[in-house]
Amino acid sequence: MWDSQWDSLVVDHDVVRPDLRGSGESSTLPEGPLSDVDDVARLLDTLGVARCHVIGASFGAGVATELALTRPDLVRSLLLCPPGGSLLVLRTPDLQAFAEAENAALERGDLPAAVEANIGTWVVGSGRSEADVDAGVLAAVRRMQRRAFEIQAAWGEGHDVAELDPPARDRLGELGCPVHVLVGEHDLDTCIDAADRVSEAVPGAVRTQWPDAAHLPSMEHPGRFLQLVRAWTGST
Repeated sequence: MWDSQWDSLVVDHDVVRPDLRGSGESSTLPEGPLSDVDDVARLLDTLGVARCHVIGASFGAGVATELALTRPDLVRSLLLCPPGGSLLVLRTPDLQAFAEAENAALERGDLPAAVEANIGTWVVGSGRSEADVDAGVLAAVRRMQRRAFEIQAAWGEGHDVAELDPPARDRLGELGCPVHVLVGEHDLDTCIDAADRVSEAVPGAVRTQWPDAAHLPSMEHPGRFLQLVRAWTGST
């Protein structure tokens, strides 16, 4: 999902973009409980990264926040674009409708329908149609989401997942690094709520809302997002 910014960023930044387990090329389960935070921290330690800006989108934003809470030595700043995963608090009607549609499709083994539930909810968003979204973005997310479903199906049920306790959403006031939250106006209500909560709980947090994006602003508007990344990392 970061392809559009990658070639430009690596010219003057050292950049790491891991696939979290269950997506992309990270298709193996760990020997113990699955912990995305431990995976990312271990990767950065292995690479000798002492401190860095951390950018996370959706579920990855929750992982990024958990990393900042458990390993504050590693995190110079957070760019959450948008908040998701462990940062979500409300099970809003639009989130409930999505969960029911996705679960029903997966239960009957209909991966294409499950993928389309994700496309309609997260990529198109509220108040828009597919015609309002770049066809390349739609195609890319379809590929990524299908891949994630295939990996999870191969894993099966029963693997343990480590969870932060108390959860990140209840510890936002502990964050000691600069935080920037980006959210799209067409995103789910729960994500907009999470953006509000982060910006209110974290001293000095910056909140930006784009009127022409849903849940994946970095993919919908790659050039504008690249400018935001450069400005943010250059000022923190």
